[in-house]
Amino acid sequence: MDDGTVGLRERKKRRTRKKIADTAIGLFLAHGYEPVSLAQIAEVAEVSRRALFAYFPSKEDLVLERVADHESEHAQVVRGRPPEVPPLAALRDHFLDGLDRRDPVTGLCDRPETLALYRMIRDTPALATGLLRYHARSEAALAEALAEAAGAAAGDGPDGAFTARLAASQITAVQRVLANDNNAHLVAGTSADERHPAAVAAARHAFTLLRDGLGGVFG
Repeated sequence: MDDGTVGLRERKKRRTRKKIADTAIGLFLAHGYEPVSLAQIAEVAEVSRRALFAYFPSKEDLVLERVADHESEHAQVVRGRPPEVPPLAALRDHFLDGLDRRDPVTGLCDRPETLALYRMIRDTPALATGLLRYHARSEAALAEALAEAAGAAAGDGPDGAFTARLAASQITAVQRVLANDNNAHLVAGTSADERHPAAVAAARHAFTLLRDGLGGVFG
């Protein structure tokens, strides 16, 4: 089998996966998460239930796969940064770039579908719990990348992995607070463009606190 055939098959799988996910999201937003069945999604997407489960093992995955696409993003930012750029600076710049691009992960995306999707995840216990699992996996991946970066910079110390876990938990928590604050302003009626300057200022302040610590504020 040549590479062209393999590439065609992979593209077809990606299209099918996207069609199923887009169909499910559309049905959920139109009718609510709980009332829509997997059988209904399969019928509208024109796939068998077996095919649906092959792409998405659970109903929650149909929604959270859009979030899961970003699961290793922070770890990739740390690993892919130029050697002279500290990991925290790379993560800050990546978040600021996300604000400029109105990346939904930053909470600064006011497309109606995105706002509705965030509201559905927040208001559906199964989805909210699934989102917590995603955050935990993302944090663990970032901790691993930070441990690698610390080891490359100064050699592996006995507390290197623990320090990396502490740093990862603080960084992910800060970014989550920033995103939630942005989303709250958009839900209240502020546009993404109106919120952007304050979102940038908040992000810069937050990452400065991460870099310098809280001693100057609460010490």
